[in-house]
Parts: sequence; C-alpha cells; structure tokens
Amino acid sequence: MLHIGLTGGIGAGKSTVAGLLAGHGAVVIDADRISRELMAPGSPLLAEVADEFGAGVVRPDGALDRSALARLVFGDEEARQVLNSIVHPAVREEAARQWEEAPTRPGFRGVVVEDIPLLAESGQADRFDGVVVVEAAERIRVERLVGQRGMAEDDARARIAAQASDAERREIATWVIDNSGAPEETEAGVERLWAELRTRAGGAADSPSGRP
Repeated sequence: MLHIGLTGGIGAGKSTVAGLLAGHGAVVIDADRISRELMAPGSPLLAEVADEFGAGVVRPDGALDRSALARLVFGDEEARQVLNSIVHPAVREEAARQWEEAPTRPGFRGVVVEDIPLLAESGQADRFDGVVVVEAAERIRVERLVGQRGMAEDDARARIAAQASDAERREIATWVIDNSGAPEETEAGVERLWAELRTRAGGAADSPSGRP
C-alpha cells in the first residue's frame, strides 16, 4: 500500500487535486474534513476548544464559529500552538484509523493519499512514501481567495504569508502539480502522477512509511 502526503498553500487548489486523485481510485484521507467532523456540535473536542478559547467560538446553534476562532489564533503563535495541541492528536488518530481500514474498501487500488494543509509546517513529510505539492502563482491564489471565498485582498495575502513558502514546500516535494493554468492542464498532470503512483504501488509492500 502506497502512502502519499498531499499539501499546498491556501488557494493553490489542493482540494481540486485531491478530488481528481479520488476520481482515479485513490483513498483520500482529508484532515480538514476529519477536523470538522470531530468538532461537530456537542462533540468532546469542540467542548475542549471552547473551554480553552471561550464560549465565543461556538455559535448559538452549537456549531464551531470558525471565523471567530481564526481571529483568535491568526497572528498569535502561542494560541495557534495551543489549538494545534488540542486538535491535531485527535485528527491524526482518526486519520490512522482510516488508513488501517483503507485496504478493505471496495475496489481499493493500493494508493492512500492524506490531504494535510500544513504538512510542511508540521514536519510530517517523513511519514510518507512521497509528497505531492500543489502550487499556483500567488496572484492567482489571491484572486481565488477573494473571488471564491469572499476574503479581503489584504486578508488573503496575510493568510498566504502566514503559511510555508513555495520554496519550503518544494523541499519536501516528491511531485509538484502546477494548478495555475487551465483545468485540463491540471487534470493531465494528475493523470501522469496517477500512472506513476499505480506503478509504485505495485512494490509498496516494502515501503518505509509503515503505519501513520
């Protein structure tokens, strides 16, 4: 079983590439989705976050107010580290469980992809048989964040600057997918990547990654 990490800066299109890989047959483990599910209304993890950061991070309907939480931790390294110490262990535990069950899924094709936004920042690259980094020009990323997510331009640029740089992500990259161009160009890049992953998956029994 081939164990691949997938990452990219905000607005680069990592989720697009994850979806394309899933369409080819990869099992995709989405760290953001796991986090959202673990912090559903009434969950123990959400209660722990609210205890640490205050009731203001919970909306009246009981759901996490992600914007309020982001305002508290963005630009505050100590607060961010506290949040990560609460959330990341739980997310990794669930990701490991999904990794264990991946071979039992119908039609399993030997490739498991973990979609981790802050893979470079969290120093997890060595856990994987290879790392896919999705890139896009900063100008395009800003346009996407403003046009698709409704961010102010200054906020978009600040979010990009707060993450690892393209150069830092490239240091851990086995493959780079450029998502700056037309959708069909990204699709072609993912098709080439998938062909290589399927070839490598044939010898993944001797993979150094082992369990997550």
